[in-house]
Amino acid sequence: MSITERRLKATVMDADQIRRSLHRIAHEIVERNRGVEDVVIVGIVSKGDILAQRLAMILRELEQSRVPFGRLDVTQHRDDLHLRPPDGHRPSSEMPDVSGKVVVLVDDVIHHGRTARAAMDALMDFGRPRSIQLAVLVDRGHRELPIRPDYIGKNVPTSDAERIDVLIDEEDGIDQAVIVAG
Repeated sequence: MSITERRLKATVMDADQIRRSLHRIAHEIVERNRGVEDVVIVGIVSKGDILAQRLAMILRELEQSRVPFGRLDVTQHRDDLHLRPPDGHRPSSEMPDVSGKVVVLVDDVIHHGRTARAAMDALMDFGRPRSIQLAVLVDRGHRELPIRPDYIGKNVPTSDAERIDVLIDEEDGIDQAVIVAG
């Protein structure tokens, strides 16, 4: 179903705003961690991994140092598996060494906090990080778990009847974050 079929309500971020947000988040990561030594960027499949890859490239340009990048499939760690029909799609995780590292988890949107919780559980399958930080492009509120991102591109208050879709050029042909009616 296309976005227009789901009743587009508003565009909350365009391509330039997304680019600027990722650059700002990169600068915040560098400042908070006093550089990028021992920082690993891990994106949550399926849009967070693309944003994480972009973030790792920005950090590389800023710090002139390669920042390890990984993608994390949290499907098997979700607490709502019984509520979701199996889709047959099995994304896989590709992870660098995370033991003793500062892992920055990246996702496109945070809502209830359940995906972030599942990501922390899934991450532990790959080692024990020194610390975990969370970066999101859009925070829409309505948290059900005590999880708060360390880095936020934009806060966008929404109602429960709305949702935020992040469109990514690599998959959707455009960079944009939009509110659609649920």
